[in-house]
Amino acid sequence: MSAERRSGILLHPVSLPGPYGIGDFGPSAYTFIDFLEQSGQKLWQMLPLGPTGYGNSPYQSLSAYGGNPLLISPELLIEEGLLDPKAISSPQGDPSRVDYDSVAIFKLDLLKKAYLHFKLLPRHSMAKHFREFCEREAGWLEDFVLFFALKSYHGDIHWTEWPKNIRKRQPKALAYYREKLQDELEWHRFVQFLFFHQFEQLHDYARKHHIKLVGDLPIFVAHDSSDVWSHPEWFKLDKDGNPTVVAGVPPDYFSDTGQRWGNPLYNWTRLKKEGYAFWIDRFRHTFKLFDLVRIDHFRGFAGYWEIPADEETAINGKWKKGPGRAFFKALGQALGEDLPIIAEDLGIITDDVRELLEATQFPGMAVLQFGFESMRSNDPSAFLPHNLRENQVVYTGTHDNETIIAWWEKQSEEVHDFVRRYLNTDAALIHRDMIRAAMGTVCRYALFPMQDLLGLGAEANMNKPGTTEGNWQWRMLPDVTTEPLAKDLLMITRLYGR
Repeated sequence: MSAERRSGILLHPVSLPGPYGIGDFGPSAYTFIDFLEQSGQKLWQMLPLGPTGYGNSPYQSLSAYGGNPLLISPELLIEEGLLDPKAISSPQGDPSRVDYDSVAIFKLDLLKKAYLHFKLLPRHSMAKHFREFCEREAGWLEDFVLFFALKSYHGDIHWTEWPKNIRKRQPKALAYYREKLQDELEWHRFVQFLFFHQFEQLHDYARKHHIKLVGDLPIFVAHDSSDVWSHPEWFKLDKDGNPTVVAGVPPDYFSDTGQRWGNPLYNWTRLKKEGYAFWIDRFRHTFKLFDLVRIDHFRGFAGYWEIPADEETAINGKWKKGPGRAFFKALGQALGEDLPIIAEDLGIITDDVRELLEATQFPGMAVLQFGFESMRSNDPSAFLPHNLRENQVVYTGTHDNETIIAWWEKQSEEVHDFVRRYLNTDAALIHRDMIRAAMGTVCRYALFPMQDLLGLGAEANMNKPGTTEGNWQWRMLPDVTTEPLAKDLLMITRLYGR
């Protein structure tokens, strides 16, 4: 990976402004790339882009490969001649929040209309590209579309509640439903084609403007996902397909009872016997989409917290050894030694995690909020700016942190005094001070959430770890990326050689 100093912004596409209730790959995404270029930024980091289920968490994706249909832009469908603009009425609601339920109804209806229109145009300019996409991506796409068609057919119930013959993927049942649900399967293929087609167009635009896209790869997938249904042997499940143990983390900074995520854990013994083929294929797929990839919960590859499935909290779990160096060696042999990976090494970090990070030489992460909080303890934080290293990515905060403004309002006067003295500031613009501190570090990359650049408070928090309600909904209002904001950020960026 290049050692060039770069900076950029963390902004999930759902948070972009626009008229359709949710941010997407449409005009506002291109406008945001323009803003990044004008302000001297080189990176746009996104959260995972997979289809989401209950709670709308991008880290509980229903597929390790597929894309979220809600990110498909109606404007671009109009440009492609797949939608009549007169037939679209924008959903009403709070422009600063995503109402996922209403947006899903609206967007999926539009995508049905686009598909029906596409079927009536066999010589449409996209027809050849659609067929090529289906052939190229068949390895994951066919299980994906069948899973989603079956979910719809069975009233969206969990796959473990489907009839036994299809739950167990009996060949006759698979053939029966593939025949019965042909049109539904083709619609899901078409939706996925639209997602990846629009994303690649956006990526091309980013390349032309010298912006690298940073993806986010969740270590786990949801239990109710196409991956678990199609390959139960890869996970620790009982005979009925239910997890025997689930993922999470022990009590930590975010929660006294830990976090019980509930994802099924991997059967690493089986995956190793298969040469980690699933993971190699998953990384290959992700590297085609992004220039850099952040691995969420990197520590899980060294050791992971295993919680009995019948436990209501994460307290009574235990550490289990992960696949470790052998996994990343196999990955490097298959995909190249210089993998464009950022390791999310936050949380409870033990020697085995440090050793794995050292062995892989991936840049780890540092969060300035954690650094300034820790001055109250006897263990000065490695996250204070003067302790950071070149092979790190520094953040003012992540999607799991409060905004800088919200964080600052909760800190004690002792912390306030330390921060003011450390940063030599009156803290009147503490969000700008923290961005400037991140920029000034020796870290190769500096990133900050858009909320911090805009100086927003708790109303703009993206996620509260350990909760399932009210998260992932923040949206940026139109016209906030002003020319003075871009000029100020450009000045800071140039000042610190980014």
